[in-house]
Amino acid sequence: MNKKLIGVDLGGTTIKFAILTDTGEVQQKWSLRTNILDDGRHIVPDIVESINHHIDIYGMTKDQFIGIGMGTPGTVNFANGTVKGAFNLNWRESQPVQELIEEGTGLKFVVDNDANVAALGERWKGAGNNSTDVVFITLGTGVGGGVIANDQLVHGAVGAGGELGHMNVQPGGYLCTCGNHGCLERYASATGIVQLAQDFAEQYVGNSKLSAMINDGEEITSKIVFDLAKEDDYLAVKVAEKVGYYLGMASANVANILDPEFIVIGGGVSAAGDFLLDFVKNSFQEFAFPTVRESTKLKLAELGNDAGVIGAASLAKKFM
Repeated sequence: MNKKLIGVDLGGTTIKFAILTDTGEVQQKWSLRTNILDDGRHIVPDIVESINHHIDIYGMTKDQFIGIGMGTPGTVNFANGTVKGAFNLNWRESQPVQELIEEGTGLKFVVDNDANVAALGERWKGAGNNSTDVVFITLGTGVGGGVIANDQLVHGAVGAGGELGHMNVQPGGYLCTCGNHGCLERYASATGIVQLAQDFAEQYVGNSKLSAMINDGEEITSKIVFDLAKEDDYLAVKVAEKVGYYLGMASANVANILDPEFIVIGGGVSAAGDFLLDFVKNSFQEFAFPTVRESTKLKLAELGNDAGVIGAASLAKKFM
C-alpha cells in the first residue's frame, strides 16, 4: 500500500488539514477554528489532537503515513522547526512546533512559511505544471510570494527570500507597513487597490459609478472595483489598468532575474481572473527582457484554498 501524507495549512482564523496520497491526490479534508487565546498556546495541542483523532476515525494507523508538512505565518527556523513572529496567531516568541507535533503524533514533521508552501502546492498540482522553476505571487490583504528555482524553495540567508510584496514598483510612493515607500503590496493588495481607487476618484470629474460611491462615502472593496471595471466603468478600468501595470512590472523584474517557466498569480484579488491578467501581461511585455517575454508564462492559480494543504504535504515527501 502506498503511504499517505498529511498537509496542514495554519491560518489566523482556520486550520485546514488534508490526507493525501504520495502523488498529491487529496483523499480527506477537514478544518477547525484557530484558538489564538493565551498567547496561542492551544494551537499546537489542537493540531496534534485533531490529527490523531482523524487517523483513528478513518481507521488508519500511524505506519501508513510518511509524515506531516505544515505552512504557517511568521518566521520559520528551518534547522530546528520553530516559528516566531506570527502575530495573527499570538506567537510572538519562538514556538517549538516541530518538537511538539512529532512528540504528540509520533510522525515526522516539517514546517515552512505559508506563502512558500502555497507556492509548492501550485507548482506540484496546480498551474506550475511541476516545473523546476516557478514563482508564485499571492494577492490578498497583503502581497506574498514564493520562489522555486532549480527545484528548490529560495529561503535566502535569513529566511526572507520570496518577499515579492516588498519589491519597489513606485519610488517615493505609498508608505508600506514595512516602513518603505512604493512596495508592490501597497498597489496590488486588496487594501492597496482601494487606496488607488480613492486617490484616482479625487482627481476624476467624469461620470463613474465607482467615483460616485467613493464620493458618497460608501465602503468599497477590490472586488467592487474589478466588478465595475468589467462593466466598463471608466474610473474602475483605470484603477485595474494601474494595478496590472505594477504587477506586470514586478513580474517582469522577477522573470528578468530568475527566468522561471511560470509566474502564477493567486489569492483573493486574483479572482478578477483574466480581466486582471490581461493588464498584467501587457505590462510584463513592456518591462521583460526579450528572452523571458517568450520563456516565462503568466498564469492564474488553479488550486484555490487547497494550495496550502497540498504544498504542505509536498514538504513531507522529503521523508520518503
